[in-house]
Amino acid sequence: MITKIKNLGPGLLFAGAAIGVSHLVQSTRAGADFGLGLLWALLLVNIFKYPFFQFGPRYATATGESLLDGYKKLGKGVLTTYYILNIATMFTIQTAVTIVTAGLASSLFGNFISVEMWTIVILAICFSLLILGKYKLLDRLMKVIVLTLTISTIAAVCMAFSQNSSPLSITQILPNNPMEVAFLIAFMGWMPAPLDVSVWQSLWAIEKNKDTQSYSPKSALFDFNIGYLSTIVIGVGFLLLGALVMFNSGETFSASAGVFSNQLIDLYTNSLGEWAHYIIAIAAFTTMFSTTITTLDASPRAMDKTTELLFNKSSKYGYLGWIILLTLGTIGIFFFLDSEMGLLIKIATILSFITAPFYAIINYKLISSKHTPKAWHPSRQLHVLSWLGILFLIGFSVWYLTTL
Repeated sequence: MITKIKNLGPGLLFAGAAIGVSHLVQSTRAGADFGLGLLWALLLVNIFKYPFFQFGPRYATATGESLLDGYKKLGKGVLTTYYILNIATMFTIQTAVTIVTAGLASSLFGNFISVEMWTIVILAICFSLLILGKYKLLDRLMKVIVLTLTISTIAAVCMAFSQNSSPLSITQILPNNPMEVAFLIAFMGWMPAPLDVSVWQSLWAIEKNKDTQSYSPKSALFDFNIGYLSTIVIGVGFLLLGALVMFNSGETFSASAGVFSNQLIDLYTNSLGEWAHYIIAIAAFTTMFSTTITTLDASPRAMDKTTELLFNKSSKYGYLGWIILLTLGTIGIFFFLDSEMGLLIKIATILSFITAPFYAIINYKLISSKHTPKAWHPSRQLHVLSWLGILFLIGFSVWYLTTL
């Protein structure tokens, strides 16, 4: 058991990347707008996406190479498609998560500097930690962050239940008007995370094995399952918080990062009491900081590896170049589109959901192919769940596109 705990790392990094906008913003809003009516969507999308995320660490530890290496074996066109999709989404995703983190930092630590300056400060801190501490520091830091996040979220839910006097309805809802359908797809798009995070997971698994030399497929799957379960528990937690504190509150959320963050924390504080302010603020800020630092590490790591595979050129400074580009691009987008935070998040989440079938199919094809040792091919149950997951993701994407 001690070895298993020591080997925890990439699974918690997955949790850190996943528990962010999908939980704090989308799950809270789902609870605020629908009560517990979208609990079915949260649980279903987590179940049906599970195999495709799990195939990342499974493939990496079984073969010693990342999913990106596997994509190239499936055909250069697959890897090129990934490259284009990642370029199209990485800046928007990083900007969306950093904007929310900056707004929460302003609420938690004080608005003595602007949200714009907080954005630069947070990116600078994350950049420094990643460049100086590299993967090893990120691995250790995430264990503390996920533990803090879990404890503070559970504490907040318990407080909300203790203050609630109205019975919660568990009637499930299927949205039917275009605006509600768009929200549902956005909600599921990043719940628990975009499917391309499976690529990040495979890269982190490779790094973990370099660090410990004992990160076997079995320990990788145990690690991943711990992280995945954490994302479900915390997702349900934020949905409950939204339902308990904000449902029927009549509050309209702002698209501005600073205003949204203050609204979020003030609603909890007004409902639960002033003493709850810092617990809620810490839970919210920890949620978003973990996503900001993991995405700032993972996107450059993935782009560096993809560039190397596509152009057969490796660069000692590839990761550094991509992380600098992503940091500067995020700052640039933020200064031009600060007031459009809501739109940015919606675009990024919807794009993530529409592209999910692509990642689901290629991950399933790769893990079931000759490129994966037969001993680590999916079980019959995982095959069935994969087929159902692919049908689910394609079906909901088509449904959304036909309701536009």
